[in-house]
Amino acid sequence: MFFTLSKIYWMAASPITLLIVLGLLGALFARTRIGRASQAVAVAALLILLALAVTPIGDIMVAPLENRFPPPPENMPPPYGIIVLGGAINGGLSSARGQPVFDEGERVIEAVLVAKRYPDARILFSGGNGSLIAKGSTEAEEARKLMIALGVDPARILLEDKSRNTDENARFSAALVHPEPSQRWLLVTSGFHMPRSMGLFEKAGFDVTAFPVAFRTSGPGQADPWDFDPTHNLRTVGIALKDWIGLAVYRLTGRIDRLFPGPAK
Repeated sequence: MFFTLSKIYWMAASPITLLIVLGLLGALFARTRIGRASQAVAVAALLILLALAVTPIGDIMVAPLENRFPPPPENMPPPYGIIVLGGAINGGLSSARGQPVFDEGERVIEAVLVAKRYPDARILFSGGNGSLIAKGSTEAEEARKLMIALGVDPARILLEDKSRNTDENARFSAALVHPEPSQRWLLVTSGFHMPRSMGLFEKAGFDVTAFPVAFRTSGPGQADPWDFDPTHNLRTVGIALKDWIGLAVYRLTGRIDRLFPGPAK
């Protein structure tokens, strides 16, 4: 139920969708008795949408998420296992096209590189089908094919192919491998997604070390170039808002213990 509600909410009531709807409603009611107020709403919605589309507001919003967890040091002790979160491959399109179709493909590529650095570590890919109407191959199946093609021993790969969101990634992975306190796992996912993911996996009983990938910003102390591409900017705003809202909802519902999970001090 939580998954279905979250999907419906984000399709119908994401902030960018709401701005578009407000602009259209303001235009529709412009010639009614509330015309002046409607025009003001439409203009305000349009100006906010324009600002989000042509300014680096999205980068400003996503940077704290990406910078929350630094990459682990090169000389870290070998982990017991490597967890790779879904959202990397479009399972349905990959199955239809007969080749990997990436969303956040860096998650799988970096995981393979790390797996080669630590040849004794197990590899757990967690990701089923995240659409409301599941069809075609799961993401885990497609990720397994890609990892094997890139040289990973199939015997090392475990698949959790039922999860549809990050909360289920953590809970279903824990049910599959039964993590023990002595086992340290490396968690590979996109930088913007890492705070929420770490909070959930810690709550599920994993001793996890963050390995963030797929960055959109240059990092602390670095200046990001101003990208005037409205598609890129609006997508970045949407990504940032989804994770900030996700953090708040997961904290309110008790799925994570801290509003903004961070490195242990």
